[in-house]
Amino acid sequence: MADPQEPPAWLTLEAEEELRWQAQPHKSSLIPALVVGLPLSLVLIGIPIIAAAYFNRENTEYVLTTEALYKKTGILSRDVQRIDFGKVQNTSYSQGVVGSRYGYGNVDISTAGGSGVEMQFRSVPEPRALQERINSRIAARRDDAADDEESPAEVLDDIRAELHAIRTALESRQPPVDDNRHR
Repeated sequence: MADPQEPPAWLTLEAEEELRWQAQPHKSSLIPALVVGLPLSLVLIGIPIIAAAYFNRENTEYVLTTEALYKKTGILSRDVQRIDFGKVQNTSYSQGVVGSRYGYGNVDISTAGGSGVEMQFRSVPEPRALQERINSRIAARRDDAADDEESPAEVLDDIRAELHAIRTALESRQPPVDDNRHR
């Protein structure tokens, strides 16, 4: 997984965002389509199977930046999906028999509040290494957020100071109570 130089044309990065990794599905992911499609090409059914697998691979891209994960798909149209690292709840990877042999697999990303897998990087090279990169970005993001947060003691001190200021303001507005009024 070599680090890229230029972001793809379809990707617009935010001001502080930097490209960390990009890839397409592994070339060997076409093997299952070839195994099924070549024998069926004698009856012309296999040609569309092979063509669909090829065009799907060529028109799919995955990107990892300092801020988010991106997935671009689409042959005739374009669909770009983005998930910020702050929303990622869980990652996992899997490799089938062919993927284990040729070094590719799937990385699944689940988000907080989502139902199941929200994004899947299919047939990516070195899926375990990619999952580790994603997890390290998530951890770095959480560490940055923790550094920016106030401690619970600081929050309580702020609340106490605010309550004291409110009480002082209210007491200064009320006239003193005269106990001799009721006689």
